[in-house]
Amino acid sequence: KFFSIIMKNHGENKLNVIKTIRIILNLGLKESKDFVENLPATIKENSSKEEAEKIKKQLEDAGAIIELK
Repeated sequence: KFFSIIMKNHGENKLNVIKTIRIILNLGLKESKDFVENLPATIKENSSKEEAEKIKKQLEDAGAIIELK
């Protein structure tokens, strides 16, 4: 089974979430900021369970609200 990783909310620490998205998606600062400010947004589709859980944990540790579908 494959998963989509969806960010519902950036939580209290938006800057941390922007930095984490930058690393995960390999985006520039402006693109990362735009991504985080336009939620909900799909981070990645067709991820393995392991990859989805890893990305979810990274973003939740940064403060984001993440949903796996």
